[in-house]
Order: sequence, then C-alpha cells, then structure tokens
Amino acid sequence: MHTRRTLALFLLLAALFVKLWAQDNSDAAAIKALELKWTESYKQHNIDILSTLLADDFTITIEDGSVYSKAGYISHTANAKVHVQIAELSELKVRLHGDTAIVTGAYHEMGESDGKRYEYHDRLTDVWMKSGGRWQVVASHYSVPVK
Repeated sequence: MHTRRTLALFLLLAALFVKLWAQDNSDAAAIKALELKWTESYKQHNIDILSTLLADDFTITIEDGSVYSKAGYISHTANAKVHVQIAELSELKVRLHGDTAIVTGAYHEMGESDGKRYEYHDRLTDVWMKSGGRWQVVASHYSVPVK
C-alpha cells in the first residue's frame, strides 16, 4: 500500500513537472517570437505594433548611453531620417521566472542616419513581464562589446 502511494505521488509530481516544463517552453517560444516581432517593427518603423509590445513604463538604454522612455523610443523609431537595412537577432536565450522573462543575446544593425552609414554589433538584455495574460517588454539595454 505504501509503495502504491509513493508511486502515485511520484507520478503526480512528474506530471506536474512536465506541465510546468511545457508551459516554460511555450512562454520561451512566445518571447522569442515577440523579440523578432519587435525587431521587425523597429526596422519597418511600425509604431502601432511597437506600442503594443512596450509597457507604459518601458525604459531602454541604447549603445551611446542614451536612455529613452516608451514615448521617447517610439519617437526615435519613427525618425524618417533613419533607414534600417539590417536588424537581426542571434544567440537569444530566455530565462523565465514566473511572469518575468529575461532575454540575452546579440544584435546586429546596419543602415543610414542623416545620410551617414552606420553599423552596430551589440549585446542585449531585455526584460519582459506577463500581465493580464499578455507579455510586454519593460526594460531593455543594448551595449557594444569592448574588443
């Protein structure tokens, strides 16, 4: 009898673990998809999509150390003098902690700003939070690695 209870408890815990693991994988895949959506929206200057992805209290620190709020970042993104030709993510890793996801990875951007060519090779950290069943990015930091 004791063996059956132990086995039943083990199977229950295993099923719970599998369910939580599947949920984490699903959320991690959703976050990666949202990262790609954000990158493409930035490249295409799609402010409507960006507005839904960024939390109202969003903050980003970009390569030169400038810090923008949601409104500032959207204004920066809408700048018609910037033409992003390449915006690509790589090495994305998602770590989940309940309703918070931390993403690290690499970012490459190339384009023109005020008629001058530019290119960045960055490292990134993004923090996403799930609220009301919806993921939004609350903080982001991009930096250029020292060579």
